[in-house]
Amino acid sequence: MDRWLPGYLAALARRPPAVEGPRHLIFCVADHFEPLGGGVPLAAARASVRDWSRAYAERFSGLCDADGRPPVHTFFYPADEYDPACLEALAPLVTGGMGEVEVHLHHRHDTEAGFEQKLLGFRDVLHGEHGYLGPDASGAVRYGFVHGNWALCNSRPDGDWCGVNGELGILRRTGCYADFTFPSAPSPTQPRLVNALYYARDAAGGRPRGHDRGVQVRAGAPPAGPDDALLMIQGPLALNWHWRKWGLLPRLENAELSGANPPSPGRIDLWAAQQIHVPGRSDWVFVKVHTHGMNRANRGALLGDAMSAAHRHLQTVFNDGQAWRLHYVSAREMANLVHAAEAGRSGEPGAWRDAIVAAPPRRGGAN
Repeated sequence: MDRWLPGYLAALARRPPAVEGPRHLIFCVADHFEPLGGGVPLAAARASVRDWSRAYAERFSGLCDADGRPPVHTFFYPADEYDPACLEALAPLVTGGMGEVEVHLHHRHDTEAGFEQKLLGFRDVLHGEHGYLGPDASGAVRYGFVHGNWALCNSRPDGDWCGVNGELGILRRTGCYADFTFPSAPSPTQPRLVNALYYARDAAGGRPRGHDRGVQVRAGAPPAGPDDALLMIQGPLALNWHWRKWGLLPRLENAELSGANPPSPGRIDLWAAQQIHVPGRSDWVFVKVHTHGMNRANRGALLGDAMSAAHRHLQTVFNDGQAWRLHYVSAREMANLVHAAEAGRSGEPGAWRDAIVAAPPRRGGAN
């Protein structure tokens, strides 16, 4: 807590006053999707991904947000677990507008050159072989990123599960449009800046933890920082006083969806209450939650009654058209909306889902 509690208190002070008219809840699920994690046999992993994809479509395809869009799940697929069949099993969700695929990576004792090679190779495979990942206006392929074991910028105290202090610049120059790794508390990898949308760059002097601090995104301002600064999109981190340990101490709310901590109406309200936003565009509230969807213990929380109840709460409380309007987004779309707010756009955020990075070819039916 010594790392993130001051940042959390500062975030409380940044919360904007009430706004007139409806607020917009921009909701994203970032899945650290690891089908081969824990040594799962390849055939079993392929069958599990097919079953997962089918169950998700059957359970949630009838829902829609204020834009008429269904819930969308972003699969951060690990480069170190690449299997063409597992990736192709996600294609029906992508072509149906209910999923997108981005980049996840576990690595350890790596080098800058090794890290860059892994990113470029997997980026090109996802786009060229599978029709995933969208381009920007120049035609360059772009991707969102989640670091395995939360260890971005070599941020673990023991230096394990990374090895590269200066990862932000490498991510930026290989086409990464934003990092979605955090929050990671109670892990010591958690940044000091909390509940924020900000630009971070590698720490001076080749030190680790460049993501610890940065310059927050602001409406009507040019992108902050130098060309090697990377957009950091954090999910909510909070103290939950309604769910206490030993009946006394507040529990940590880190926006993780799991079998042990499934989604609930109370948690959704707490996520929204953090009011993660772009200063100057406080009526757009960004909520990014995360999960490990292929962990069998989490499947019921993501594909069962708890998630259905969560969507009902989102539909009734955060999509009434008066106080709130709901927008289901992929990670790519969320980053586009952050940039739209930064550019001073207002009104319906759904109009800017493809503003900077276009939908992947597979989404458009090209592959």
